[in-house]
Amino acid sequence: MAERLRHASLELYEAGRRYADPRGIIIADTKFEFGTTSDGTLLVIDEILTPDSSRFWPAAEYRIGTSPPSFDKQIVRNWLETQPWNKKHPAPKLPADVLKKTSEKYQEVLQLLTN
Repeated sequence: MAERLRHASLELYEAGRRYADPRGIIIADTKFEFGTTSDGTLLVIDEILTPDSSRFWPAAEYRIGTSPPSFDKQIVRNWLETQPWNKKHPAPKLPADVLKKTSEKYQEVLQLLTN
């Protein structure tokens, strides 16, 4: 099973990379969630290659040893890290400007990926 998951993960990532690369996007990391049917058929069971499940970087701004701006929920992560919060439910309420900036980043990468 581990080999099947490894193969599927690499195939999915490579397909996404081939699509994103000519559009100026680096898929820095991503996650896949899998399940199986009762007969052992492997299924992807959650979103893949979205700003919620991946970290997208603009290729033109990438420099080795730096953390480039990203088109994902890093804005939310960064804001949460500045809050006095024990990372247990309930999370702090996100302010409107953080939601707006995150939405704008998602829309920006959507435009880049879909023209």
